[in-house]
Amino acid sequence: MSATDSVLTGSAGEHYVLYKLHRAGILAAQSPAGARDADILVFDEFGNGRRVQVKTRTHGADGGWHMSLKHESMRDSGLIYAFVDLEPEPPTVYLVPSGVVADVVALAHQGWLGAPGKGGRPRRDTDFRRLRPEYPYPVEGFVGQWLEQYRDRWDLLR
Repeated sequence: MSATDSVLTGSAGEHYVLYKLHRAGILAAQSPAGARDADILVFDEFGNGRRVQVKTRTHGADGGWHMSLKHESMRDSGLIYAFVDLEPEPPTVYLVPSGVVADVVALAHQGWLGAPGKGGRPRRDTDFRRLRPEYPYPVEGFVGQWLEQYRDRWDLLR
């Protein structure tokens, strides 16, 4: 996927989440360009805000989203991730608290490092991470379709 395709995919995911928030009656707006850790701002009836970071995917054999080392330490009760999968029709959105994302990204990476690589060789550590709906190797506390419990959890933003 080219950089342009990636930008367009990300933008489509953000707009889809804004649409879904509107349909759920939740007041939301796109964050200003360059806002740290937030693509969308959500407000309650008292004007209190929460931040949403949107991660969008279209193609990929494992059905996962690209993450990085920094996501292992992003734990903030005011931050929710929206993982958008544009493959099914209609698209699917999983809303996951940042603390859960930090845990699963860290544990999944350790599981990946512990699993044999190509030809049974040990894997080398990188800053790249991947959040998947299901992992092909053991991830403590996140078994099977662990992500399903977060499908359409718009209530986490109320």
